[in-house]
Amino acid sequence: MSIAHRTLPVLEEDYQLLSDTVREFADEVVAPVSAELDAKHEFPYEIVAQMGEMGLFGLPFPEEFGGMGGDYFALSLALEQLARVNQSVAITLEAGVSLGAMPILKFGTQEQKERWLPSLAAGEALAGFGLTEPGAGSDAGSTQTTARLEDGSWRVNGAKEFITNSGTDITRFVTVTAVTGQVEGKTGPDGRPAKEISTIIVPSDTPGFTVGKAYDKVGWNSSDTHPLHFKDAMVPEENLLGTRGLGYANFLSILDEGRIAIAALATGAAQGCVDACIAYAKQRTSFGSPIASFQAVSFKIARMQARAHAARLAYYEAAQKMLAGKPFKTEAALAKLISGEAAMDNARDATQVFGGYGFVNESLVARHYRDSKILEVGEGTTEVQLMLIARELGL
Repeated sequence: MSIAHRTLPVLEEDYQLLSDTVREFADEVVAPVSAELDAKHEFPYEIVAQMGEMGLFGLPFPEEFGGMGGDYFALSLALEQLARVNQSVAITLEAGVSLGAMPILKFGTQEQKERWLPSLAAGEALAGFGLTEPGAGSDAGSTQTTARLEDGSWRVNGAKEFITNSGTDITRFVTVTAVTGQVEGKTGPDGRPAKEISTIIVPSDTPGFTVGKAYDKVGWNSSDTHPLHFKDAMVPEENLLGTRGLGYANFLSILDEGRIAIAALATGAAQGCVDACIAYAKQRTSFGSPIASFQAVSFKIARMQARAHAARLAYYEAAQKMLAGKPFKTEAALAKLISGEAAMDNARDATQVFGGYGFVNESLVARHYRDSKILEVGEGTTEVQLMLIARELGL
């Protein structure tokens, strides 16, 4: 599939079929159980298995590794449709692909790909990516987790925070960024030798690797998120992922692609709020008339639709440039910024349209209101996106 020469926002037939299929699955399978999963903070194992059977986890991966042979735009379309009704399910897919499996595809050895990708692409296994620490994330120089090479094994010590898909029953490994030495001849902002940061694959059953208690989050309650601890966790030397010393640089390239996927997810959340408000405004009456007939309500929903539409165009363009092999870092940042704010703004307005019903946790708009805030924080905050955009403008 290719979008390199199509006119936005019309979808080619294969993309449209995928989008329609996932939309139907989201409406008929995911939506009916979403409130219960959210209330119980339960991970959606059955839904993950069904998405695996549909091939959603394998969408952007080559067939030789069990994938569907598609591309990142196909994944983005699936994420948009899922996020309309359940952001927790959507982020489980997004993180499983872009943060769990994609680093293996892009930087792994042939042996690593053959070992890990088939089960990840089938949705039978999940993986996480451990970057954020108590005092480090965007600031790579503050990374404290270390990996020392000793007699053919890496000794990993440290801690990670807010790691998605890291503690499920089907999590097979977490790839962690760790300080593996110093960069000769280069100093950091503090004047000390710059840290050499690499990425190490740590299987879930590694002695010394423990998964902390799941976070009690504001939203994304059905998504799996944990702190991680490493105390003399020993893994083979061949568990180095990619070139030693390029771990953070490699992750930044993964993050650029991931921002397109997150933008698609946020667009779905924004559109989900619109769809819910349209249906509610037509059936809810006040003073003898549907509230959809009141200009204050209809204009609010119209503005919500404008935000969702702009977000969709932004991530479409970013995906188009990425798949055409053109620079897309700025477009990805723009898409992440626009869509994240659209999701949060639409969730707030949807809650207003629904009134008291929008303040009840089991309602879709209440979940979107709680869920959407993280879209302005995760995978690069709004401020980081503004910094990237301003830098591109020469500011």
